[in-house]
Amino acid sequence: MKSVVCSGVIAVLTAAFIALIRSTSASCNYEIWIVDQADSNNGTALVGYGGYIYIFQSRDLKKAHEIIDLGGEVSRLCFQQTGSYPVRPHMLLFNLAHSHAVLAFVASGHVVIFRSADRQPLACFRTTPGFNGLRQAHAGFTMGDDKYIVVANQNGKKVERINVDWENEVFEHDMNATFTMYGNCTTPNNAPCEDPVLRPDNAPICTPPGNPPLAFITLRGGGMFVLDYTKTPMQVVAEYDKNHIGANGCGGVAAGNYITVTFVPAVHTPCRCRYINSGGGTPNNLYEFKVYKLPQTGYAAGNPPNTPVPKVVADDSTGERDAHYAGVTYNQKIKASYFWQPDRAQSVIDVFSFKSDKFVNRIDLKATNLSTDPTPDALAISPLMDYAFVSLRGLYPMSADPHVSTGSSPGLGILRVIHSGRSAQLKAIVPIENLVNGTNRADPHALGLYVTRANCPEAYGFRRQLRGRS
Repeated sequence: MKSVVCSGVIAVLTAAFIALIRSTSASCNYEIWIVDQADSNNGTALVGYGGYIYIFQSRDLKKAHEIIDLGGEVSRLCFQQTGSYPVRPHMLLFNLAHSHAVLAFVASGHVVIFRSADRQPLACFRTTPGFNGLRQAHAGFTMGDDKYIVVANQNGKKVERINVDWENEVFEHDMNATFTMYGNCTTPNNAPCEDPVLRPDNAPICTPPGNPPLAFITLRGGGMFVLDYTKTPMQVVAEYDKNHIGANGCGGVAAGNYITVTFVPAVHTPCRCRYINSGGGTPNNLYEFKVYKLPQTGYAAGNPPNTPVPKVVADDSTGERDAHYAGVTYNQKIKASYFWQPDRAQSVIDVFSFKSDKFVNRIDLKATNLSTDPTPDALAISPLMDYAFVSLRGLYPMSADPHVSTGSSPGLGILRVIHSGRSAQLKAIVPIENLVNGTNRADPHALGLYVTRANCPEAYGFRRQLRGRS
């Protein structure tokens, strides 16, 4: 079991390191948005809702450029539009153009849409009650055609859809599109959607996009559904049981010809393959470390179950491991080179060759002695592939089982990427604080990378290529 350490060494960003980041990122400005999912506070108590977004600029990472108190304007907007306050900001993702951000509040079920440039909250929705009257919003992913947000209503055991028009900033929570995964729900092969043998717990965890019109829905108890998110209601086009896709997969990253299911909101989005992971973090499934690779095509309702067959890239059940989030690095020719799989329990990142799927390296975040227990959660890699950023959990985790999610150094971890992503070093940690009566309650979780429109031709040119394909 992972040890809980209540102190750690926090790195101070040196002038030399800051100068290096400035020089290497001068041709590509971006921002890191990192979310503290602990409530807003009044200095003596947490108020019961809200939280904070810390915005760092690549030109100067010594401290947050802006801090958004989600207990202010955002909470007022949600109360006005839904009649309740948003609680526990958990996942943050940008749309393909990076013009807007989507923030899901896991405890209350709210989804807030921001305009990236001026951070203005534009709309707040709340998921609908489902299984046992419960509702959550674990994550909201924008889809590959950039016309929809697909939301994982976790404890409600529903997948819900928000129709979007980013240009005109028109957003609609389409209740008729909801896919309900409990009760009388059956698959195209006439199997029950939720079943003790096939899929024992259909709480949706993440909803990463594949090539349009596909969304990959990972499940808390194992198994997976692939949905056609354009149908009303959304429809199953592939079904997987727990023996083919494990439990608690969090997201999906696309590259090359495959999809690997794990959780990766990368700057470089849809392509031809996807990675999917399976992790721990829940009392019933504390440890798990699996990575699967699936093609982007070949999904049809007429297929037999578990088709196309996933390729197992990693399966480590020998110890206390917890696969969570993920990333892909690219070489100078814009070809995927390495797949990164973070592990919260061991505070490492396992690196796999994208070409061969073989394990090639382990990045130990404790190796530079900046933290005794970093506990990496979310991950983003810079557009030029020279730096990577991780959210590091706090002493009082607000989500996941504390045995795997407790960390000693809440903050923004900054890694220098080496050899096109084959390796990296944790170079600095910028602390994040949420002080209540002198105790730091901060619990960083969500992290997103926003590429600004100024001076980033490499990232924007590549993104235009991808959008032209979809």
